[in-house]
Order: sequence, then structure tokens, then C-alpha cells
Amino acid sequence: MIYSSATDPVNPQGEAPLTRAQVWKGLVLKARDARLFLPPNLCTRCDVVEESATHIVREATIGGADLREIITFEPEAKVTFFQATGPREGAIVNELFEDADGALQLRFYCYLGLRGKEPNGAEEQAEQAQFDSDRGYKAALLSTLKRTRELLAEGRL
Repeated sequence: MIYSSATDPVNPQGEAPLTRAQVWKGLVLKARDARLFLPPNLCTRCDVVEESATHIVREATIGGADLREIITFEPEAKVTFFQATGPREGAIVNELFEDADGALQLRFYCYLGLRGKEPNGAEEQAEQAQFDSDRGYKAALLSTLKRTRELLAEGRL
């Protein structure tokens, strides 16, 4: 089983401040179209194939892998990506919350396994190391906040 977590302040000193509502809009947009938030050509397809008031289902090709995700929304608090098909199974969560000082934080965490691979085997250990590295969830949340600021500045959010 792979578990990884990273948390960063939404509004570090020197950055244009974002409200909870603005970050939430960015997270929902990211759920609907990952291509806007991931590095160029990493996500080559991202289609919402079902939606309701509480969730969407999307089919995407990310890193060359086809996947289907059920994405649930807890308004202005949490987006959870359930990996229905693809190389991984489990959940990835993006959560907005205030810390003890009232500062808005964004946390990414996941509980995942690799389909058809030995639990805690070499492949899962490699994924764990990747998620915990500087290019893992810490980088993902920083790039999500950066892209949200860019889309806001462009008037697209």
C-alpha cells in the first residue's frame, strides 16, 4: 500500500492571495480537465462522462495510462479521486482546511495500491519514493496553486 501526504499554505508570503472559493474553483476545474494543470503532454485526454450534484466520472489518459476516476466533491473542502480503472487502485484526496492559526492550507494525500503488482513490492516501493520526492505531491500542490493563480489572472477562473 502506498500512502503519501503533503501540505502547503495556500497564501505564502510574496504570492497573490487566494480565497477558499478561488482555490475550490481551481480544484473543481482540475477535476474536470487535468490537462489545464499537469505538465504539457502528460495528460492527453480528459473527458467527463457522467456527472451529478455530488460527483463526476472522468476518463483520462495520463502518463500514457488510460484510467477512469470517480471524483467526489465536498464543497469548498475536499475533492476525492477514486481510481476505478487504470494502473492504480485507491483514492487521492485534495483537501482545503485552516490550520491552528487560521491560515488556509492545501493538503494532498493518497492511499493507493498497484493493480496486479505485489503489495509493498518493488513497484509499489518505487511509487512511494516518487510520491514522497520533490516531484511528488508537494510539487503537485504547489503547481495546482500556481496554475490557479495564473487562471485567475487570465480571467479564466
